[in-house]
Parts: sequence; C-alpha cells; structure tokens
Amino acid sequence: MVSRVFTLIAAAQSAAGNRAVLLGCNSHGTTHTVPLSVLLPCSLLSAAHYLCLLPVVTVILKALIYDEKRGACSVGANVRDAACYVCWAFARAYEPQELKPFVTTISSALVIAAVFDRDVNCRRAASAAFQENVGRQGTFPHGIDILTAADYFAVGNISNCFLVISVFIAGFPEYTQSMIDHLLTMKINHWDGTIRELSAKALHNLAPRAPEYSATHVLPALLPMTLSPDLHVRHGAILSCAEIVHALYKLAAQRDRPVTDYLDEKVVQSLKQIHQQLHDRHLYRGLGGELMRQAVCVLIENLSLSRMPFKGDAVIDGWQWLINDTLRSLHLISSHSRQQIKDAAVSALSALCKEYYRKLPGEAGPAIEEELIPRYLAELQSPEAMTRCGFSSALGTLPDFLLRGRLQQVLTGLIAVTRISPKDVSFAEARRDGMRAISRICQTVGVKEDGTPDEAMCRENISEVYAALLDGMDDYTTDSRGDVGSCVREAAMTSLMDLTLLLAQTQPTLIAAPVCERIMCCVAQQASEKIDRIRAHAAHVFLTLLHFDSPPIPHVPHRGELEKLFPRSDMASVDWKAASQAFPLITQLLGLPTYRYYVLLGLAVSVGGLTASTIRHSTQSLFEYVKGIQSDPQALGNFSETLLQVFEDNLLNDRVSVSLLKMLNQLLANGCFDIFTTEENHHFCVKLLELCKEEIKKSKDIQKLLSSISVLCGMVQFCGDVRKKVLLQLFLLLCHSFPVIRKAAASQVYEMVLTYSDMVDADVLEEVMAVLSDTAWDEKLPVVRERRNRLCDLLGVPRPQLVPKVIPVTAQHCGDNVVLMLSTS
Repeated sequence: MVSRVFTLIAAAQSAAGNRAVLLGCNSHGTTHTVPLSVLLPCSLLSAAHYLCLLPVVTVILKALIYDEKRGACSVGANVRDAACYVCWAFARAYEPQELKPFVTTISSALVIAAVFDRDVNCRRAASAAFQENVGRQGTFPHGIDILTAADYFAVGNISNCFLVISVFIAGFPEYTQSMIDHLLTMKINHWDGTIRELSAKALHNLAPRAPEYSATHVLPALLPMTLSPDLHVRHGAILSCAEIVHALYKLAAQRDRPVTDYLDEKVVQSLKQIHQQLHDRHLYRGLGGELMRQAVCVLIENLSLSRMPFKGDAVIDGWQWLINDTLRSLHLISSHSRQQIKDAAVSALSALCKEYYRKLPGEAGPAIEEELIPRYLAELQSPEAMTRCGFSSALGTLPDFLLRGRLQQVLTGLIAVTRISPKDVSFAEARRDGMRAISRICQTVGVKEDGTPDEAMCRENISEVYAALLDGMDDYTTDSRGDVGSCVREAAMTSLMDLTLLLAQTQPTLIAAPVCERIMCCVAQQASEKIDRIRAHAAHVFLTLLHFDSPPIPHVPHRGELEKLFPRSDMASVDWKAASQAFPLITQLLGLPTYRYYVLLGLAVSVGGLTASTIRHSTQSLFEYVKGIQSDPQALGNFSETLLQVFEDNLLNDRVSVSLLKMLNQLLANGCFDIFTTEENHHFCVKLLELCKEEIKKSKDIQKLLSSISVLCGMVQFCGDVRKKVLLQLFLLLCHSFPVIRKAAASQVYEMVLTYSDMVDADVLEEVMAVLSDTAWDEKLPVVRERRNRLCDLLGVPRPQLVPKVIPVTAQHCGDNVVLMLSTS
C-alpha cells in the first residue's frame, strides 16, 4: 500500500507537467492536481513549493532506507524502489531553484541507496534517479563524476558497491559523513549477515577518508553496541570495531606512529574487555555463539595486526582459549558456517602468534611452543574429522619461530593425518587440510640443503614430505557425497606445485629425477580424468611446472616435446574445464612413453564415465590418436601393451576396471585393433581374455558383467584358438545365475553372429540364429543350459561342465565324542 501511494505521488507530479499540488485522491485512486500558479501569486510561489515539498521529501528520505524483516525475507524493497521513482519524478516536475533547499539531502540519500542498498533493483533505481537529477537539475554535487563510477552496470555487484564505489564517492566531502553514519545506524545491524560483514569492511575502507570522525565518534558509538541484547547488532558492532581499528593502524603506520595515537585509553580498554564480557555472559554458546566466535576471531586478528599494546596481558590467554575451543568444537557448528569460522580462528591464531608470542632477545618466560604445539599435535588424533581439520590448519599457520626446533615432530603428525586408515577413511577434509598445512609449513621455514630436520626443509626430510603429497594423488575415497577424495587430490597437486617451485628457486638439487617424473605423470593423469574442476586445476599445475623459468624445474620428462605440444602462447586461451578443448590436447601425451600409462589410466575413467559430453570428447580424441598410429605397428603395440598393463594393475578395482571395460569395448567396436586380427592367437587378445576372466570371476556386479559381455563379443574378431575360448566364456554367461545377464549375453551374441557371420558355417548359421532368438533366456537354468549346449555343439565349442560342489565337513566336540556334521551350502 505504501508503495502505491509513492507511485501515485510520482505519477501526479509528472502528469502535472510542472509546479502542481497534489490535493488528494478519491476512493477510486484518481488523483486531483491543481497548478500552483492558479492558487498563489508569483511572489509566494517559492515558499509554497518549499512548504509542499518539505513533508514529501521527509517521507521519501525515510522510504529510501525503509527495510522491515518479516520471517525469512524483507518487505521494504518495493517501498525503496518506489521512493527512487519519486526522486526520479522530482527531476522532471520541478525547476532547479525549487529543489535547491533539498539537493544535499536527496543527493546523499540517492547515493547511499545506489551504493549500500541490499537489493540490486533498488540500487539501479537509485542510480537512475541520481542520473536523471544530474541531467535535468545539474545541482547535485559532483554528479558527473559519481555517475561515471556508479552507473547502472557498476552497481550490479554488491561487493563492488560496498568496497570500491563507496570509497570513490566518499572522496567528496559532501557525502563522506552521511555514508559513514548510514552504515553505522542502518547497515551494521542489518538482518542479513552478508550485509553486516560488507558494512564492516566498508567502514574499514572509509575510515581513511575521515579518520578523526571514525576514532572520536564512530568507535565510541560502536563499543556499547558490542554488548547489545540483539545478536545482529552485537555481531556487526564487533566486526566494525575490528575493521576500523585496523584501518586506523594503517594510517598511523604510514607516519611511523602507534595506533593508540588515534585511540584514547577508554577505547583501548573497552576493546580489550570485549572477549571477557561476552564470555562472562555465556554468549559463545548456542546458535548465536557461532556468530560471536567468528566476530571475536576477526577482532583478535585485527587487533593483533594493529599491534595493540596487550603483550603479556591476561587477555591474550583468553583469546588463545577462544581460538582453541573454537577449533575443538568445529564439529558442533552448523555446516554452512563451519568453514568461515574455522578460517577466522586460524587467521586469528596466526596474527596472535606473530604479534604476542615472539620473544625478544633476553626476554624471560616459558616458551609458548612447549605447550601449544604438543597440544595441537594431540588434537590431530581426535575422532572428529573437523577437529583434525581445524588443528591441522592451525599448525600450518604457525610462524617460523614457533616451528623451529619442533619441525620434524609437526611434519610427522601432519603426515599421519594425510594417511588413510580403516577407522578414518571418510576424513577426506582432514587429509586435505593436512596437505595444505604441510605446504604452508614448507613455505614458512624455508629450505636448507644441509640443514637439520627440526629447523628447515632439508635433504633428510624432503623425501617423506614428497611421498606423503604423492600418496594424496591416489586418494579416490567415495561416500554418500560422491568423490570426496577429489578435494585431497586437488590439495595434493597445489602443495606439490608450491613445494617444487620453492625448491627450484632455492635448492634445485633436492628435486630428484624420479620424484619430478612421478609428479608430472600423476598430474597428467588428473588432467585426463572426468571431473572438470580437477582437470582444469591439474592442467594449471602441469603447465606452471612446465613453463616455470626462474629457473626451470629440473628433470621434467620430455620437456622439449611438451613445450611443442603445449606452447605458452596458446595455452592461456584454453578452457580446460571444457571437454571439447581439453581432451584433444591431453591425448597428445599418449605419444610420450613416460606419460602414456598415466594418461591412459585417466582416459579410461573419462571414456567409461557417465557425463555425455565428457564421454563424447574423450572417446573422439582417443580414437583420433589410435587411428593416427594404425600405420605404425610398433606404436600400436606399445599402446596395446600399456593398455593391458593398466588393466592388470587395476584388476578388481571397480573404479577403474568397469570404465576400462567400456573403453575396450569402444576400441574393439571401432576397429582400433584390426591389425592384430590377422595374426592367430595374438598376444593382445590372449592376455585380454585372461584379464577379463579374472575380472569377472565370481562377480555379482551387473555393470561389470554387462561391460565384459561387450568386450568378449568384440574379441571374437580375433582368429585362432583364442576365438573358441572367447565363445566359451560367452556361453558360460548364457547360463549365468542372473537372468538379466543371460538375456543381455544372448542379445549381444546374436548381434555378434550377424556382424561376424564368417566365423559360423553357413549350414548351421540359421539354426544358431534361431536358438539365440527363440529361447527364453530368463527361464530356469536346466532349460537354458540345454539350449546353450546346443549352441556349443553347433559352433564346435566344448560344452561347459558343471563343477560338483564340495560340501565341507565340520567337527564338533561333545564331551569325549566327536560329531561330524555336514554344513549346508
């Protein structure tokens, strides 16, 4: 209803053409306007306009910031949008001198709405109204400059509005204080947490525009709000205090002065007491406690970065308790805010340690690392995955002066976290954070080739770190969420890249040739797999290691060929997430012996996957490569041998073997091995049959059995005794205990006979086809077995013989007698 009134006002003002009074509206909503020139003489016209506009402008200014939360949403957006429309109509309805008394307030209100409104439509409406007034009125301060920065498209991104555009506009003194006041009164207590966080960051950015006002007015106003009974007010106030203090510290640091030059003693003491006051009121508990923990961790980080004079104070122990308790309680925090709170606690710990735990030469007191590090290492054995995540990240963020002397102990604990054991196989996030922590520690302590393992990365400990990171590349753990091991592999790739670049720049002799080869091969495998995000990240790591030249990474296999296949100038435009662009490039590595095995292993998962676009482009790229080597028997032989080796190494590994069977079916069906079919009992077919038999032995996996049927039917094209052995396996599947397998086998054997009809004598071909098509293969096994045996006779294949079951005999002791019992099978 309110929005309708504003719309009517705007329509009336615009319809009157110029200088009209809205007298009212009837019950039907029809407006009545009368020109002011008819009612008043010219001498009183300006005063009349002022009196008419004053109540309207007052209401409009309230409407531009009107926001009311009802339930899970806000009902103020339509009101603010209508108010912007009224301001737009003002520019058309009135002369500049008539709006002059209201220019300052309207322009500031529109700027605030265009930059700080939560709703994008309102921001754009305010920008359009401001533009209209600048164009028609020409009296808005710095209108053209502001429009250039806050046009229709620029205000579409809310982060850009709060953090970038607002800083530019605040450079004009007419708007600075009003923008800060609006954030202080309307936005830091907003019901949307994102708006509160952006508002605090905006206050950080605006503080340099008005440092004295921020220190003497804004901070004193915020400090009482940190104990407000309203959770949102409390959260926003603590975040804002943290950001403003840090902004003032940066200004003071530019003059080589402490932050206390801006803050009086009362403010400093109030900031120090925030944590204890919240703790005494039990405000760290419950759902509201999540916001309080995150806000106070941000406060700890910013006060530490601001070098507040709290060293040796009891408040440091309180802060340390909060950080430890937060990391220990992560599993109790709601999943949607868990990562944010963990990151805030870890960042707070890093800043706290660097500022308050560093001892000056000759300074007495117990070493904090003697208590902190053993406690954190003990928490790595927690039965809660998130607790391990938190303390792994915490260890990774410790400064070098705390790690030196205990480096080997810390690395051993983190490496243990990255290993998979039966009891914590699902702790993928903990292994991921362990990988990241190891990488950060390596960057922190640096490299000394002949150093000691407790002081720096050296020859003695670099191999075990590389081994742990490379083991992470084989983490394919799955659970109800899917491939959760992908985050571990991604972290392992990043850590391997960072560590290798660090060694290349400092001690390249520590990069062993076998290690470098395995890194490049494992990354190439990930670059050829099916998950788009992992493939793109792997390609980035691979190309970074290949093209790094400050200095070049030593021992990269086939560096010359790789630089020709992946020229630096062309790679920037490749979208590795797009299967159509990635697979034609990555399959080129099949021509390099060192990479062939790993790329084939990755392609097997992609070709045999589920995503249609990935299957199509990976299969097409693989076929193009294989077709290109048909005229080179040696290259094709090497390819087939590698393919068999991949199959043999992954027998009974369903993640690979099922997909590999699908890929083999595609290769056989498209004639990729036709050159082998002319040789009797070719080694490739014999070995492939042996592996297929081993893979499906006693298997009850429907997909695996169906895929093996397709492969066996494709192998019939090979000549020699191996053909009869393939047919025997197919006929065994015709009598499988699962009816669906029997029917699928019969259907595919029928198609096989049609395709390779030359393998069946013409005089029995018709009867073979009739048996396959007319038999109900889902009937009982004795019936099906008889029809299967007929096929064996027709095709000259030995009939499969039933293996008698051996019934085990067990013995039970009954007193002095031994009773033999037949166990049921």
